[in-house]
Amino acid sequence: MSEVKAYGAADSKADLKEIKIERRAIKPRDVKIKITYCGVCHSDIHTVRNDWGGSKYPVVPGHEIIGKVLEIGNEVENVKVGDTVGVGCMVDSCRECEPCKNDLEQFCEKGMVGTYNGKDKHLGGHTYGGYSEEVVVDNYYVLRVPKNLDENAVAPLLCAGITTFSPLNHWKVSKGDKVGVIGLGGLGHMGIKFAHAMGAHVVMITTSPDKADDAKRLGADEVLISKDADAMKKHANSFDFLLNTVPVGHDINPYISLLKIDATMCMVGAVEPLEAVHGGSLIMGRKNVAGSLIGGIKETQEMLDFCGEHNIVSDIEMIDMNTINEAYERVVNGDVKYRFVIDMESLRN
Repeated sequence: MSEVKAYGAADSKADLKEIKIERRAIKPRDVKIKITYCGVCHSDIHTVRNDWGGSKYPVVPGHEIIGKVLEIGNEVENVKVGDTVGVGCMVDSCRECEPCKNDLEQFCEKGMVGTYNGKDKHLGGHTYGGYSEEVVVDNYYVLRVPKNLDENAVAPLLCAGITTFSPLNHWKVSKGDKVGVIGLGGLGHMGIKFAHAMGAHVVMITTSPDKADDAKRLGADEVLISKDADAMKKHANSFDFLLNTVPVGHDINPYISLLKIDATMCMVGAVEPLEAVHGGSLIMGRKNVAGSLIGGIKETQEMLDFCGEHNIVSDIEMIDMNTINEAYERVVNGDVKYRFVIDMESLRN
């Protein structure tokens, strides 16, 4: 084992501060990674503050990890020392259940192991994430990063990217489809970029008219203000797919009215109760409301390769590790365009 620096929270009310954690010695299929960049996800904040319950302390967040391979086990063949690699939201799963066999490890029937706050079967206790100098991961969960992409801006692709790519991919969004992206934030800005690259006619759906220019810069063809009843009526029954990235409970009935017959709205943001859905709005059009959780390892690699082909990365603001508590407050207040990424060299200095 080795001891490394990290940033963690001692309890739900505590600020993040420097601590020491242990990383396991590498095993035959392990990869040791020097973390160079780590994205800041709203899930990090929810876990640190125990908003969803079940947080294990100390919490060391971070599941949007980019780094350089320092060492590999003797059975590792997919990466080599010096490679730039990524680690996303999970670091283990059973690999035996039907979801795992079908490359859907995020839905592992025995429970996928989160990059942080998961059950650490190697050292006992719980896993620690990417707000740290190094991490040791089974090579199966290590992802290859296209060489043409800016490494720092790749980090959020490991969560925000795959969270939005996976449903667009699953519901086969393609050229000519009319796709609505609801909410312009860390997830929404990636949804626009992906849908645009897939050839869709992209409509940014927002409550804020002042976001229109940025939405179009990101690739939106139109902007629909959801508070404008007349505009919403004009778009009724016209969308092939809706990607709903709103991160809190809200009324989804107005958005259901936008869907074509048999079309789907996929929820990726609100991990909490929604307001009541009117059954008639689903029945009178055979419409669907669904959900999606990140993506499996195979699909995440496909997403990264797609980003390499289309030169897609996240819009980011770089920060030092010692400003993370201020960054959390800015995320909560919506004051970031569109993701924070930590320069992990600032932890080593």
